Amino acid sequence: MKMSSNPKSSLLLQRINQTPTPAACKQAYHHPTAAQIPDHISRYHNHDAAPNQCSSAVSQHISSPISTVWSLVRRFDNPQAYKHFIKSCHVILGDGDVGSLREVRVISGLPAVCSTERLEILDDERHVISFSVVGGDHRLANYRSVTTLHAAANSEGTVVVESYVVDVPQGNTKEETCVFVDTIVKCNLQSLAQIAENLGRRNPN
Repeated sequence: MKMSSNPKSSLLLQRINQTPTPAACKQAYHHPTAAQIPDHISRYHNHDAAPNQCSSAVSQHISSPISTVWSLVRRFDNPQAYKHFIKSCHVILGDGDVGSLREVRVISGLPAVCSTERLEILDDERHVISFSVVGGDHRLANYRSVTTLHAAANSEGTVVVESYVVDVPQGNTKEETCVFVDTIVKCNLQSLAQIAENLGRRNPN
């Protein structure tokens, strides 16, 4: 990976490397290919990134039915249920429908304190949720995320795809920014898999 000679350029990577992460985050993951995403889902992951932005996507297979996984993912008011970098979340406007705002506070060690986020999509039929960052104390400006769920091949479990687009912070490269955000997304999805699969074992029916 090409690194900038500017000592501030790798701040994002330094912070994520210094922040303790669950062991699951060290497991391998992969970016989804177009062939792995159904047509009715893929359109949600088409981000028009500006020259000063980067975009990426991460997928995760979960050995649980969509209904179980979606019950966790759809909770705009409770992202910390599986996102371990989040310390607290409070809905400050709305009742959880599209247009609602939440204030998220993150754990120490990350280049952020809090984030104000708007719910852009909540589709219970297609299993799509999207939010955008509209304020807060952080370095990821104009961040927008889309998460979709679809049945895995042979109907064995669920595939979660999370994609995003975000401004590249001053002093960082696109590659550094994507590595940083991908690491957090990867960790969140692997945590989601563990929690959803545990729920499935406790409630097999």
